[in-house]
Amino acid sequence: MDFAAEESINSFLNLGKMSDNEETSDAENTTPSGSATLPLRPPCDRPSCKSSVCSRSYFVVVMVFFHVYIINVIALLFYVHYNSGQDDTSQSRDAPSSNQQRPEPRRPPSKPEFLRDGALTRIEGIRVGHVQKVSLVQNKVHEMRTLSLKPLLFEIPGFLSEDECRIVMQLAQLKGLMESQLMVQDGQEELAKELNLSPEEIFNLLDINQDGQLQLHEILTHSRVRDGIWLTPENLREIYTGLKADKDGNGLLSLEEFRLLSNDAFQRFLLQRGVKRSQLVRNSRHTWLYQGKGAHQVLQDIKARVTRLTRLPPTLVDLSEPLQVVRYEEGGHYHAHHDSGPVYPETACTHTRLAANTSTPFETSCRYITVLFYLNSVEGGGETAFPVADNRTYDEVSLIQNDVDLLDTRRNCDKSNLRVKPTKGTAVFWYNYLSDGRGWVGEQDEYALHGGCVVTHGTKWVANKWINIDPDYQRQARYQQLVSQQPDDEDDEGPTLNSDIQSSDIHQDL
Repeated sequence: MDFAAEESINSFLNLGKMSDNEETSDAENTTPSGSATLPLRPPCDRPSCKSSVCSRSYFVVVMVFFHVYIINVIALLFYVHYNSGQDDTSQSRDAPSSNQQRPEPRRPPSKPEFLRDGALTRIEGIRVGHVQKVSLVQNKVHEMRTLSLKPLLFEIPGFLSEDECRIVMQLAQLKGLMESQLMVQDGQEELAKELNLSPEEIFNLLDINQDGQLQLHEILTHSRVRDGIWLTPENLREIYTGLKADKDGNGLLSLEEFRLLSNDAFQRFLLQRGVKRSQLVRNSRHTWLYQGKGAHQVLQDIKARVTRLTRLPPTLVDLSEPLQVVRYEEGGHYHAHHDSGPVYPETACTHTRLAANTSTPFETSCRYITVLFYLNSVEGGGETAFPVADNRTYDEVSLIQNDVDLLDTRRNCDKSNLRVKPTKGTAVFWYNYLSDGRGWVGEQDEYALHGGCVVTHGTKWVANKWINIDPDYQRQARYQQLVSQQPDDEDDEGPTLNSDIQSSDIHQDL
């Protein structure tokens, strides 16, 4: 055994002895009462003190390293943040022309955008039968009664005086009236070729419920709109027989049966057989009377009265269609229709098509409001019928069921929900569109379906004032700007969409 090993053994034995002496000393220091007196600890030069010292030292070292680590992390975060800010600043200084001027590439708009500077006034109907006082002319108060809420429809008795009714009819006769509808419209075959539609595509367009068969009402709707001829289910069955179109005789056309017909097969058959005036969609004569500067004072007064009635900006009324005057002889009628059509993205309004700056094959008359004046009292018939006024729901397919056609004002006017009797001087007006909820024109109000019942005795004279507004605000604003730039309109109202008259006191509830 070498000297180092011997020293290690002796140290171990001495450590054991010292431990026994400590136990003895502890026992001797115990007082009789059982309490122990702590001995004075010598300086930590004994082997028994080494473990506690090492533990404290280890703890201190760990805590120092931990704090140093946290401080380094914080310093690193500050360094990264500071450097990234400097990099952004230096990059912006290095390339000011590319980054500062256009952070995101963006093309300038091709058309100027117009901000809405006002909302269209829309009169509240409150409830059916509600009466409001309306101040339209000086020293006179008219009563306006709500006739329906769907559509929003009002009646104003005495809107025109007897003299005004007489002058309007005389001006129309002086200018001359023309037929409201030609017997049969031509050019449908050319239009179909231009659109390049296949028989399958036309079939799908006509098949409203997409059941793979064309019902009578689907063919009737198409023929009335396209040809302007008011066919009844009986007429259609007669045409089927004459053209041998319905092979199985079930009253329905399949795609195979439809393929055998040309686009103008119905037209040619009707031309060969002959069409009566009573079979047209409308049977009347009409003319247009200008209401601008230089027009008869009565016509200008009517336009101003309409502006106060509707509470719309004068510019919108000025830029709308002229006054239409219509005469229905005995037997005259106008089957149920909408004054304005729905506007889709591919559809343009007739009055703003120039400002639309786009080409589209579809146009519709965007008539926000219709004001209808009765110029005489009719001896028999001639009512204005609203077939589905205030219905709970609207379903185009249900308008023709069981050979009862609610659109037919010659046969079924008595089945309409609402009929207005023509009385001289009375005006009725309604909204053809709903509100979009933001103060502008919204979707078409389908409940505004209306027609003129057949005149059974006498003659019927009416006048129509339509107020044209494009549901697309930008197109309407561009149209008004375009018109305002015309040199001959220097004294006309500007293209602002805000009303220049304070009309809050015009309408009062009774």
